Amino acid sequence: MQYLVASPFVQLVAWSVVLLVVHILLQGFSATRELGTEWNAGPRDEGRKPTGAFAGRAERASLNFRETYPAFVGLALALAIVGDPSGWGLTGAWVWLVARLAYIPLYLAGIPYIRSLVWTVSLVGLAIMFLTVVF
Repeated sequence: MQYLVASPFVQLVAWSVVLLVVHILLQGFSATRELGTEWNAGPRDEGRKPTGAFAGRAERASLNFRETYPAFVGLALALAIVGDPSGWGLTGAWVWLVARLAYIPLYLAGIPYIRSLVWTVSLVGLAIMFLTVVF
């Protein structure tokens, strides 16, 4: 019986889902800590939002992640389909994932400039993936 070996890109997409869940949980837990479990369990019709710095940062970090996440998934799956004989695509995917992991504590701690640099590094990872797919 022959077994298929999953592409490392498919595995990275799976790990990126874990990162997405981390963002969702950080945002949810910080909002619940501030506004309470009744707010979280309720329909939230009143439009209340957390006003604390940590909850706001968690929400903005999550929104920022979701801006580049579709591009990562699309490029990773494209590379899984077309292949990556040079290895550059995989390098770009890892650069994106590691940078996005580093971004979370930097944003939550409110560290400027370095956070922006790490965000730029994640875009470089996407650019490497894009160039690998196209050329």
